[in-house]
Amino acid sequence: MNLTESLLHAFKANGARQIFGIPGDFALPFFRIIEESRILPLFTLSHEPGVGFAADAAARIEGALAVAAVTYGAGALNMINSVAAAYAEKVPLVVLSGGPGKGESRSGLLLHHQAKTLDSQFRIFEEITCDRVRLDDAARAPADIARVLGNCLKHSRPVYIELPRDMVAVPCAEVPPLPAPEVDAEALAACADEVLKRLAAAERPVLMVDVEVRRYGLEAKVAELARRLALPVATCFMGRGLLADSDAALVGTYMGMAGLPEVTQLVENSDGLFLLGVILSDTNFAVSAKKIDLRKTIVACDGSVRLGYHVYPEIPLAALVDALLERTGEPARRLAFAPPHYPRGLVADDAPIAPNDIATAVNDLMAAHGKLPIASDMGDCLFTAMDIEHTALVAPGYYATMGYGVPAGLGLQAATGQRPLILVGDGAFQMTGWELGNCRRYGWDPIVLLFNNASWEMLRTFQPESAFNNLDDWGFASMAAGLGGDGVRVHTRRELQAALAQAAATRGRFQLVEIMIPRGVLSQTLQRFVAGVKRLNAPKQG
Repeated sequence: MNLTESLLHAFKANGARQIFGIPGDFALPFFRIIEESRILPLFTLSHEPGVGFAADAAARIEGALAVAAVTYGAGALNMINSVAAAYAEKVPLVVLSGGPGKGESRSGLLLHHQAKTLDSQFRIFEEITCDRVRLDDAARAPADIARVLGNCLKHSRPVYIELPRDMVAVPCAEVPPLPAPEVDAEALAACADEVLKRLAAAERPVLMVDVEVRRYGLEAKVAELARRLALPVATCFMGRGLLADSDAALVGTYMGMAGLPEVTQLVENSDGLFLLGVILSDTNFAVSAKKIDLRKTIVACDGSVRLGYHVYPEIPLAALVDALLERTGEPARRLAFAPPHYPRGLVADDAPIAPNDIATAVNDLMAAHGKLPIASDMGDCLFTAMDIEHTALVAPGYYATMGYGVPAGLGLQAATGQRPLILVGDGAFQMTGWELGNCRRYGWDPIVLLFNNASWEMLRTFQPESAFNNLDDWGFASMAAGLGGDGVRVHTRRELQAALAQAAATRGRFQLVEIMIPRGVLSQTLQRFVAGVKRLNAPKQG
């Protein structure tokens, strides 16, 4: 077995199911082994940011390790933003980069793709990964690979592996299996007991879930825990899509002043708020109508549990959930709750289309044909998704990068085999929408809803006087045929309904529905979000 094969087997043994990548000269040797060994399938895309986003989405939807493979310098450094997003949103992404061979720095010449020094790339990735290794010693490589992959899974954050091109075929031993995580049993027991005591003493307990629940494969267990404890469950903005197929008492998504009033009141008036795997970010809590006192909440995330001023370090989320389940039995009562209402019944007339019409049309579509997993870009398309029936969703809700939606949808279909629904704005489509041209090679057939208002409309909401928010009309639907799909432009609700029906009925080719939306027309959720941000940032009177 050579070093590359040992690495690929380790990826597979630890949950990876495919590799996304773009080759380059420093990576060609290991790309050849990837292709010829068939240990893992390889999907090549067109631009490194798309590679990172596709792998990110595969990791999110599967709750497993994913791999993005690129060349040295121009490849890996072009993927920095994607990896930064994965770090911020806790995604177990492996960056596999080619690298210069041992002797290539001895010529006295600068090496192509080199930035400042040959080590610049390695040092740059220190900022956006939780562990790194350069595989320049075959004897040490198995232990190094095991350590790096172990940290990737433990922390659910990206890692960086650099494979010098003169090392790819060097004989190498098998990577040892990862050791089981060690947990202080007494500390875990005390923590679980205190959490349950706090919840039992609360008159209005609420469970809020976020991305770590999926990252660690805990959705089914958390749904069961919520049922046993008779807890209403809210997702936060980033956690939208969690527990979509469970019988948990989901009451909706908490968005403070931007969300449904009944959900906001439930969360903010709780005297026993349990934040499980929640990232304490501004997108989750910046527009809270009433400031949540974290001293009175239970916060389990980042490998620790905080109850007011009391902290239990080194308590993995999975261990905590298991300990809580061990201490709970069947509930004395079934929680009665009102599930969230989502708009249905699109009026198919000749009126112009608003974002809320899109949500209604999608809900009608899924009621007729079943739920579709969603990959959403940033912008009003993501806020519109809050009015779509609760279904699996991947989106950059915290890091808020544009360009995520289309490659994420491709990664989603590659990982699951399910047909995805992609929500994307025209500004983001200009960045990465062309990755749809790779669908034909792999048989992917997403349905793409392109929100086209010829504008960076979400930016305009915060600074309406700036003309640079205006975009040109590129006529995206007419380009679809050349990319191997079908495209249609719609202006009215009647045309939207017909286009969605046609898209659902057509398989084997991507379907692009370019939805023309008048400038200044926003989803109700984004309107509330912007109003909340402006209210909180307004100068204090007096």
